[in-house]
Amino acid sequence: MKRFTVCCFSSRIHESRNRNLDKKLRESMEISRTDNAEPDKQNDDNVASIIGSVHTNIIVNHDFSSGMHSWHPNCCEAFVVTAESGVSHGVLDPSKCGSYVVVSNRKETWQGLEQDITSRVKPCCLYKVSATAAVSGPVQGLVEIMATLKLENGQSPTNYQFIAKTCVFKEKWVRLEGMFSLPSLPERVIFYLEGPSLGIDLLIQSATIRCESETEMEREERVTTEEENIVVNPNFEDGLNNWTGRGCKVVLHDSMADGKIVPESGKGFASATERTQYWHGIQQEITGKIQRKRVYEATAVVRIYGNNVTSATVQATLWVQNPNQRDQYIGIANVQATDKEWIHIKGKFLLNGSASRVVIYIEGPPPGTDILLNSLIVKHAEKIPPSPVPPIENPAFGVNILTNSHLSDETTNGWFSLGNCTLSVANGSPRILPPMGRESLGPHEPLSGRYILVTNRTQTWMGPAQLITDKLKLFLTYQISVWVKVGSGFNSPQNVNVALGIDSQWVNGGQVEVNDNKWHEIGGSFRIEKQPSKALVYVQGPSSGIDLMVAGLQIFPVDRLARIKHLRRQCDKIRKRDVILKFSGVDSTKLSGAAVRVRQIRNSFPVGTCISRSNIDNEDFVDFFLKNFNWAVFANELKWYWTEPEKGKLNYQDADDMLNLCSSNNIETRGHCIFWEVQATVQQWLQNMNQTDLNTAVQNRLTDLLNRYKGKFKHYDVNNEMLHGSFYQDKLGKDIRVNMFKTAHQLDPSATLFVNDYHIEDGCDPRSCPDKYIEQILDLQEKGAPVGGIGIQGHIDSPVGPIVCSALDRLGILGLPIWFTELDVSSINEHIRGDDLEVMMWEAFGHPAVEGIMLWGFWELFMSRDNSHLVNAEGDINEAGKRLLAVKKDWLSHANGHIDQNGAFPFRGYHGNYAVEVITSSSQKVLKTFVVEKGDSCQAITVDLQGL
Repeated sequence: MKRFTVCCFSSRIHESRNRNLDKKLRESMEISRTDNAEPDKQNDDNVASIIGSVHTNIIVNHDFSSGMHSWHPNCCEAFVVTAESGVSHGVLDPSKCGSYVVVSNRKETWQGLEQDITSRVKPCCLYKVSATAAVSGPVQGLVEIMATLKLENGQSPTNYQFIAKTCVFKEKWVRLEGMFSLPSLPERVIFYLEGPSLGIDLLIQSATIRCESETEMEREERVTTEEENIVVNPNFEDGLNNWTGRGCKVVLHDSMADGKIVPESGKGFASATERTQYWHGIQQEITGKIQRKRVYEATAVVRIYGNNVTSATVQATLWVQNPNQRDQYIGIANVQATDKEWIHIKGKFLLNGSASRVVIYIEGPPPGTDILLNSLIVKHAEKIPPSPVPPIENPAFGVNILTNSHLSDETTNGWFSLGNCTLSVANGSPRILPPMGRESLGPHEPLSGRYILVTNRTQTWMGPAQLITDKLKLFLTYQISVWVKVGSGFNSPQNVNVALGIDSQWVNGGQVEVNDNKWHEIGGSFRIEKQPSKALVYVQGPSSGIDLMVAGLQIFPVDRLARIKHLRRQCDKIRKRDVILKFSGVDSTKLSGAAVRVRQIRNSFPVGTCISRSNIDNEDFVDFFLKNFNWAVFANELKWYWTEPEKGKLNYQDADDMLNLCSSNNIETRGHCIFWEVQATVQQWLQNMNQTDLNTAVQNRLTDLLNRYKGKFKHYDVNNEMLHGSFYQDKLGKDIRVNMFKTAHQLDPSATLFVNDYHIEDGCDPRSCPDKYIEQILDLQEKGAPVGGIGIQGHIDSPVGPIVCSALDRLGILGLPIWFTELDVSSINEHIRGDDLEVMMWEAFGHPAVEGIMLWGFWELFMSRDNSHLVNAEGDINEAGKRLLAVKKDWLSHANGHIDQNGAFPFRGYHGNYAVEVITSSSQKVLKTFVVEKGDSCQAITVDLQGL
């Protein structure tokens, strides 16, 4: 599974976000909101100027300067304390902090102070609530204060909408802030403050409610300036106004380090110092300034300083609190910053749903290291124009671009040694093309039987090489085909790799693990999308001192259209069925010659996608999802680190919400995943457990999850990526994997249990080649594990059909259903991305062992990889997305004709749901539906036309 490197996470979904970090962030927000210092009388006005003084406060008598006018105690008593009254509550002296109201004689926690705001609120507007409050009386430790709305509608039950809450010590003023929005306006809207336990007095100094956003109509009427920066005081020209520390201290500078550090621009910069956690940093609240479903771009200029750290990751992050108090963290972008120079962070983000609060902050370096921020700009992102079709002239499909591959003159002309190894020519290699190359090239001249012998190797990277800079064409997909063998003298398996050096970048052209003295095939692929100044291919890999043999290395562009043409014929054989419609219920003379129009409504082959909880708050996302997919898998929300980030604190609400959406729309779901074997994805509290406690936790996880969702998920990935990780096996022994499968099957026998891993199909990872996967599956089955399906993730680059098909053929011998469980492809050009997706969809659909495809997302900013989306963030379908829709359209069968003299109509079509329309000679019409099931024999379907 590809990790979500900054991503819901990545301005996208983060696959491996540390949920313990989330807790710290929530705590940090509480600290930043809480001010235990006594506020002066102008405190509220200062806050108002920060959040936007242009917005009118809808609370009447917000500071009680007019006594209790417009305020009412709710089943309790209240009075105003002023400097003249001679009354105070401990240290809360009104002569110092100003007037405030005391709410006393409270018998219930919900009793407090209220004001009717019905006539002053509008539907669909976002309002910010800010109140300064304290408590007095028999207080022990922290107590809660809450802001709430009471919504009344005639005879209907009264509803209550939570706004915000905070914790307070005795006789210490705190700031309580929150947001609310009303989709429609009830008959009465009452705002009130409540919360402390009975007998405790609630003290309120002020309360304000200001509109932070327009209605949709007002927004449409307003002409916006797209270049406007929504960050206030972005260059610190107004000091630290609007900026605060996130769990740490913020200091303004014009220079540091004896003048060695000066601003890149402007007169000053800020430092987040005295940091004790990675998430500590500098922040600004931008609540009410961000519109949902709109893409924003953030750019920050940063560097680090101190603690002997010279390089560290610095990240821009968005904290979002939704109206239901659900917290979300969106990683916008990160960069490797240094203490030597300023560096720019740039990234995009989008909010799917409404937000009560939004804070942008800079975090990341180790504790003790200062973050320096010179500027932060957040603007609406410019739309990127669609990619043009890349011009590829004379692609020369199937023509080898290498010189002297066959060593025809028995020399190594055209080749050179990478490193101080020795190249020579020897005889005795295979004369036939490797199978994957042969599948692509078809009938071809035999190989020469000569090979390059590489000796005197003192480093693993040493081997034969050839420059190919001038032979490569941009956006063409190239296949690599070669035989390799290693010499004697090794005691462990040897990896051999065809690699490409594209300027300073290493590109994997295919690998194989060798553990014998036989010839082995390497099949791989690559594509370049930017013109390199230097490109070379070389073969490397065995340990130093081990000889390497290379025979028949070829690199050639592949003809994808020809491959798809072949796959269409294959799909006609395995995905279609002969059907004869037999019409009844009406006189045959009336039917003879009647027109028939058959249209397929839905192909039964599963095509699904990954979704996240935040996605389903975006109605545009949901619309595309429901129209184009019939299966779903959850990106993170069912994983253990999400459902139980801290021991005993379970969170199934997100998964429940997503499952409800799917089940209510007849979308089948895969359960991903029960466990994840890679240690980096395992919660720290689990990693710290002893063997006994960890085994108990594993059993509890199985019981909790499988009982809760029994019968609801069709599939489960039981222990994700067992070829690439071994945390549970190392801790609990080899039998734990088998026990996980057995227990899961006992708890939910209806679910098909899958193995799931990556790089199975692309030939670039010896750890997860098909043979290793087969070995693992057979071992599990022999020990009694009820493995019911094979998951191939499918995070693939520049796919080539025969390489993918070879992996499917090998796995197909096990007789288990194969699913592509996390398919995504990536290219900077949307047309090439569409080509890659089309290749993979047809390869899957055209293979009899494959029973479903799951995409790993489709919406920009919510993908695990850059340049892999099919729909742009603001809802426009790009060229790759259009290709998806075109392929799905190709998978629908249609037929037109006339009913024959026997009252029948034969046709051949894909499996799935159909509608048939019959039109008689007298123009009478009838519409019926039917289903074409899987099967080899002709399916006879009776269509009753009675009443025609």
